[in-house]
Amino acid sequence: MNRIRLKDKEFELFIPESKIKEAIQGMAVRIKEDIKGTDPLFVGVLNGAFMFAAELMKELNGPYQLTFARYSSYKGTSSSGEINEIMPIQVPVEGRTVVLMEDIIDTGFTMEFVMNKLRNAGAADVKLATLLFKPEALQCKLIPDYVGLSIPTDFIVGYGLDYDELGRMYRDIYKIVEPGK
Repeated sequence: MNRIRLKDKEFELFIPESKIKEAIQGMAVRIKEDIKGTDPLFVGVLNGAFMFAAELMKELNGPYQLTFARYSSYKGTSSSGEINEIMPIQVPVEGRTVVLMEDIIDTGFTMEFVMNKLRNAGAADVKLATLLFKPEALQCKLIPDYVGLSIPTDFIVGYGLDYDELGRMYRDIYKIVEPGK
């Protein structure tokens, strides 16, 4: 599909599934090398990163521990600026390498909050793997350790990303079509 409609917005194909999977495969190679000799805990950040986390874990194909957490800062198509911890990490992190798996980094505030919280809880190391990164939208000193694809600031859906909880299940990623285009 080249275009989709969700509620009152139209979106056009932006990143096909094949390019997404290629980016994840490249990340997995780097992550495996970096975590060698550690007891890593992988944390998928819900809801958006569920597809990315599943694909990355399949590529890592090892005896790793996986858990999930959920934070929220979005309302509609923009960040509210307020971070809500909906489901905290339920596994002890003290002394462990924690690899956060996030769908997208834009302002960076949510992941900065989570990474600081994990460091304060005694994690030996905290790494951040993000499928998508919007460097132009970044508003803090956060630097992801692993980036699948850097993209412009367009609002996107698909492959776990949503618009008011719709559109997560598409295999491809779509960007919003501005009115009149």
